[in-house]
Amino acid sequence: MELTGPDGLLTGLTKQVLETALEAELSDHLGYDKHDPAGRNRGNSRNGRRSKTVLTDTGPVESEVPRDRDGSFDPQVVRKRQRRLAGVSQMVLSLSARGLTTGESAP
Repeated sequence: MELTGPDGLLTGLTKQVLETALEAELSDHLGYDKHDPAGRNRGNSRNGRRSKTVLTDTGPVESEVPRDRDGSFDPQVVRKRQRRLAGVSQMVLSLSARGLTTGESAP
């Protein structure tokens, strides 16, 4: 298995870390976790995902960015209209080397 490239290990890990962090950000923004009954019948809720490709040190990574109904979610990990991420591969390698799972590595 290749380390870099479209199907490389580092690309897959980067995708997982980004998507996990984005989900955690949306949960914090909404005030409840995904599938939590506390989110039912609230004014704002999850509203699907959109595909986004960002350029990293190891190449392009396509990830799914979660959305909310009223459009007030402003992600910090991958900001709106941001196309380049620097230093992400070092962070992903560092977290993986420490043996953290993607759930533990998200902020």
